[in-house]
Amino acid sequence: MLKHFRNISILVILIVIGAGYYFTRGDTARLPLEATTGVKPEITNVRTEKFPTINIAEASPWEADQSPVAADGLKVERFAEGLDHPRSMLRLPNGDILVAETNSPPRTNSGIEGWIMRNLMSKAGAGTASANRISLLRDTDADGKVDEKFAFLENLNSPFGMVLVNDLLYVANTNNVMAYPYATGDTNITAEGRKVANLNARAPNNHWTRNLIASPDGKYLFIAVGSNSNIGENGMDSEKERAAVLRVELATNNKIVYSDGLRNPVGLAYEPTSGKLWTVVNERDMLGSDMVPDYLTEVLFASHYGWPWHFWRGHIDPRVEPKNLDHRQYERRPDYALGAHVAPLGLAFSHGQALGAAFDSGAVVARHGSWNRKPLSGYDVVYVAFDGKGKPQGKPQMLLSGFVDKEDKARGRPTMVEFDQSGALLVSDDVGGIIWRVSQKRAAQTRAKATEAPPAS
Repeated sequence: MLKHFRNISILVILIVIGAGYYFTRGDTARLPLEATTGVKPEITNVRTEKFPTINIAEASPWEADQSPVAADGLKVERFAEGLDHPRSMLRLPNGDILVAETNSPPRTNSGIEGWIMRNLMSKAGAGTASANRISLLRDTDADGKVDEKFAFLENLNSPFGMVLVNDLLYVANTNNVMAYPYATGDTNITAEGRKVANLNARAPNNHWTRNLIASPDGKYLFIAVGSNSNIGENGMDSEKERAAVLRVELATNNKIVYSDGLRNPVGLAYEPTSGKLWTVVNERDMLGSDMVPDYLTEVLFASHYGWPWHFWRGHIDPRVEPKNLDHRQYERRPDYALGAHVAPLGLAFSHGQALGAAFDSGAVVARHGSWNRKPLSGYDVVYVAFDGKGKPQGKPQMLLSGFVDKEDKARGRPTMVEFDQSGALLVSDDVGGIIWRVSQKRAAQTRAKATEAPPAS
């Protein structure tokens, strides 16, 4: 018996040593990140990994005098700080900002997968319990900084998506969608709420976020729900109503799968020229540092985007069985690649807001940052220009960078984006506990001059 346990111990040590060697070595990108972006990204042969490449930027929060770097003509300031993992935001009609202070529910992954996940989250600064709270932020004097903060809604379950339809605030927990009464100016909700829909949160509940958006006519909710796995390895039964955008009819609470084959859709927004619904999607892992590009795409009814069998319309994932080759003819190609492993989360469309002509008509995307690519990718906010027909073009342009320092430590990680009442861009930083506000330098200077006292006569 002792010999048996000794053999097991040696085996475990060898596995750990081997895994450690692989994690240190990993797979290094052979393409520049830009090659995996745009309408026609470079799709290379995949390099299947037995163990994932581990290369995550260790969290090292901002000092008081530090901030990200805004693009030319823009400036970045702290709108709110001292928050507990701020993620999604919602601007209310009176200009108040709701922010979900939230994190993953307790991890149930077992074995080496669970060990890796817990260690990764801890290193990335996301290993703490969820605050399970939505806070209300108010800028009473319109100076671009929060003056008042209220605990608006508490005791939730890893809340994320929020949307206001008439006098009802809809909140997506990881396991359901709830509706709460709201009146303009409210700073706290104590009502119990009404359940609108159940959501699949079956263990291990990977990709726990649930984002929300309402249809323009207020008749439907769309819900972004990520997969429960990388490539369906937990069984496709656990993927029911996941890797999809769901639609709920509010009059009846009837729920359908609106669009699927989307591994992990998060940000949802309407493109203003066409009025079409778009999302950003995190693609699959462990096919090398160059594959597969995460993407931005229109969400079309009854469309399938390939997961788990295929990617970028028809490219086969060699690990997934059965190959389901005939299904490829029905799959839709994503509209725009955002880069390999950049982890896009936040999405908003600019349309005449206060960022200037360079960022006036396109998609703003928060790329949360890679954990399995060498070198790092993402950890920034980019702008994707759209043409007059509501289609993306060109390459992503940097809007906000500097979240990673020279030692590859993450000062913060941009998560979600929202425009405030003045047209400035708000960027939540879940690791930094900060919401950053990006605005035009020229606009700030103009306001300053306008408030100067006139010369004495």
